[in-house]
Amino acid sequence: MKKLLLTAILFSALLKSKSQTVYSNEIKEQIKKVENNLAGRIIIDGKPYNILDRMAHYNVKGLSIAIIQNHKMIWAKGYGFADEKQKRAVTTATLFKPGSISKSLNAVGVLKLAQDNKVDLYKDINTYLKSWQFPYDSLSKGKKITLANLLSHTAGLSVYGGFPGYDSKGKIPSVPQILDGKEPANTPPVRSLFEPGLQYQYSGGGIIISQLIITDITHQPYEKFMYDSVLKPFGMMNSFFSTAPPAKEKLNKIATGYTKDGTEVKATFNVYPEQAPLGLWTNPTELSKYVIETQLAYEGKSSKVLNQKMAQLHLTPYIDNSATMGVFIGDRNGEKYFFHDAGNEGFRGLFYGSVEGGNGIVVFVNSDDGNIILELLSSVASVYNWKGFDKPATVNTKQIDDTLMQKYVGIYNYDGTIAEVTKKSDGLYYWIDGQDVKMYFTSDKDFVNIEFLAEKSFINDSLGNVIGYSRKVNGKQFSPALKINNVDTINAKEGQLTAFGWHLLETKRFDAAVKYLTRAIELQPNDIAAKLNLAHGYLFKNDFDKAIQLYKEYLSTNPANETSLKGSIKQDFDFFIKNGFDKTLIDKATEILKL
Repeated sequence: MKKLLLTAILFSALLKSKSQTVYSNEIKEQIKKVENNLAGRIIIDGKPYNILDRMAHYNVKGLSIAIIQNHKMIWAKGYGFADEKQKRAVTTATLFKPGSISKSLNAVGVLKLAQDNKVDLYKDINTYLKSWQFPYDSLSKGKKITLANLLSHTAGLSVYGGFPGYDSKGKIPSVPQILDGKEPANTPPVRSLFEPGLQYQYSGGGIIISQLIITDITHQPYEKFMYDSVLKPFGMMNSFFSTAPPAKEKLNKIATGYTKDGTEVKATFNVYPEQAPLGLWTNPTELSKYVIETQLAYEGKSSKVLNQKMAQLHLTPYIDNSATMGVFIGDRNGEKYFFHDAGNEGFRGLFYGSVEGGNGIVVFVNSDDGNIILELLSSVASVYNWKGFDKPATVNTKQIDDTLMQKYVGIYNYDGTIAEVTKKSDGLYYWIDGQDVKMYFTSDKDFVNIEFLAEKSFINDSLGNVIGYSRKVNGKQFSPALKINNVDTINAKEGQLTAFGWHLLETKRFDAAVKYLTRAIELQPNDIAAKLNLAHGYLFKNDFDKAIQLYKEYLSTNPANETSLKGSIKQDFDFFIKNGFDKTLIDKATEILKL
């Protein structure tokens, strides 16, 4: 009933939108097909989804989409609410904060400087850094980092991403302070993890360095250079980079961000001095102009910003098989596509364009759940017969009984990755890397998920006990996942146990959280996030003294940055309060820790 009501509300918002373009009957029919053909790589029981139903399913408040065909944007449309409280509908002009997609436009800015002979992409970055110098150490093994390394994430640098932003009323760090992790910065310093040029290692921190190079070279504010040299020439006149919250006159054009449970996020108007990694405000209509111009420049048919040589460099993998200087390249049955996805708190997005042929899609949602985006990609590819895309397969499902479901419930480990199967009111769910998705059974032991490629099958021992599940992708068998029976013997990839521990905290399984986070610290003693999460676990287990001891150890990991560390604790506490955790314990800890 609740989902039907939400669908009705979203439909109402769609009808109220006054900025939608009137299209020909042919385009209208194409739009209708896209809207009613959502699916992942599979269609469950032969029934593709409707866009409004899927928005209701994922609790997505608002969505904006633009479709590109033959190097032209052929239609764009908004759905749902830009702001639910204000009942303000999404239109094609609504601006979203698409996070890491900012990196692609930033790369164009750097490539433009190289095209104008202002920088050499293959020289030591310290050649161009004036206000700060990268502190090379033994981990870099005497090799120098280049701009090409920064843009392609092959510089071997730390700080993956996850920039929380800053309250506009508080202290805002300079870019050098962020790069050194100095107060009031709330992220670690950007430093070498291994030698540059060795392999791909995603680093938002490295992109910040390229931002500083732009300002040091041009002697202009980053947002001015990017608007004048990149956005404006592309025709993205309403898009902008900014270190400050949007101006008052723009507020009615801004989408408000929401969590997966539909709660408005405070971070919508946070300040992000890390502009290059995630500071762009734009919409699919405007970003499609970047996609189209990149496609045309690649083919030598335009050069509004980059010439053919630089555009081809932009779309050519560097060192890594798929990472280029600014985007990623995917090969679908011999057809190449360039893309970048994104996620700021409360927002998700994707652009996806063919390297040749002039096809593409741009989608943004104002939600922490972006699963609907891939379903739309599949629908668009199917409706417009994009080369290389396989048609979704129809999967016929069956119900399994409660006794069998209970046998499958548990925690699993494959190749150091942690997964969990849990039982909910409508069946079994599969959790991995922060996603909790429904399991569809095709037999008593075989199951699939819409969101993941692998076909999985539970494995029993000779006594009938479930010991794991097999994994197969496109007919190729991968190592099986094994059911975890002893936490103390788990070996997992860096960060996996910490993330799973947080998942256990979110679901209020505090005893289990303590066990898994303790193991995380045994494997990664310097993982301060695991220590913080472990403190939370003890707090809500009501082992208050142990919790306070761990909080203080966490704060002592970087005394010079204690303010930011306290901010992280407070941010977690705000989350816990919002989700109904014991506020008495939180208040008591807040007082003792002087938060």
